Amino acid sequence: MATAKMHDGQIEPTTDLVRRLLETQFPDLSDLPIQPLAESGTDHALYRLGDGLVARLPIIDRAVDQAESDRRWLPMLEPHLTLPIPVPVAVGQPGEGYPWPWSVVPWIAGEIPKGDNLDLASAAVDLAQFVKALHGIPTAGGPVKSGTTRGVFLGNLDGGIRPLIEELQNEIDATAVTRVWDAAVAAPRWDAPLVWIHGDIQPGNLIVRERRLAAVIDFSGLGLGDPAPDLAPAWNLLDQGTRAIFRNTIGYDDATWARGKGWVLAPALQGLRYYRSTRPDFVVAARHQIDAVLADRT
Repeated sequence: MATAKMHDGQIEPTTDLVRRLLETQFPDLSDLPIQPLAESGTDHALYRLGDGLVARLPIIDRAVDQAESDRRWLPMLEPHLTLPIPVPVAVGQPGEGYPWPWSVVPWIAGEIPKGDNLDLASAAVDLAQFVKALHGIPTAGGPVKSGTTRGVFLGNLDGGIRPLIEELQNEIDATAVTRVWDAAVAAPRWDAPLVWIHGDIQPGNLIVRERRLAAVIDFSGLGLGDPAPDLAPAWNLLDQGTRAIFRNTIGYDDATWARGKGWVLAPALQGLRYYRSTRPDFVVAARHQIDAVLADRT
C-alpha cells in the first residue's frame, strides 16, 4: 500500500472492511484469509483472498465505474485475447460504510516487470499480438472514449499539456518535449473505425512469470478509441531494439506512432507533477518514459 495519500478525497479501506463486505455480500468467501497487497495501484486498494482471488476496492471516485465495466465487457473480450485477463468472478455493491461498487477477480501468479525478470524480445511479440487481437474485436455497443481520456483526439489535451510543459521546464528538456508534442498533435487523426483499447498498458499492469508475460490486468482505460495509446509499451517497457520488434509485429502507420508518443508524454508529464510528493516510484517511471520518447528517432 502507498505510504501517503495520493489523491484528495481518497478512501482508505481496511482488512476489517473487506471482511465485513464479504460477510454481508459473499458469505461463501468470508472465511478466506485476507492480506492487503503492497502492489495496489493509483485507483484501487487490493486484498488477496486466500490463494486464488483478489478484492479490488476503488479508493477514488474516478474509478467507481470500473467494476461494472469489467463485469460487462471483459467476459466478452477474453475469448479473443492472446494473454489471460482478470475477468471478475463477483461484483460487490456499496455497503458497511463503503460507498462504491467493488469486485473480486482471479489471482494471477507472478510479478510485475522489474530488473531482468522479463525477456523483452518475447514480450515485444507477445504484447503486439495481444494488442492486435484486442484491436480486432468487434466493437458493437462498446463505450466510446470521450473528453480527455486516452483514445480521444489528442488535440483535446493540448490546452492542458502546453502549460504543463512550461511549468516543468526546469525538470525536463522542454524544447525537445514540445517538438515531439507538436508532431503528435499535428499527426493525421485516426479516421478508421474506432477499436477496443486497453488504454493503460504499462509495466504495473503486466504480470510476468518465468521471464514471459503471463497476463494483462487493470482495464480502467477500456473503451473504443484511437489505437495509438496502446502503443505505449514501445516506450514504457521496451528498449530501442525490442521496440522495433514490437513495431514490426503490430504495424500501424507513422501517424499512429507519432500520436502514440503523445499518449506517453501526456500522462508522464501529468504524473511527474501529480505524484511528486507521494509516489517517487511513479516519478522515476515518468522520467524514464519521457526520456525514452525523446531518444526515439523513429
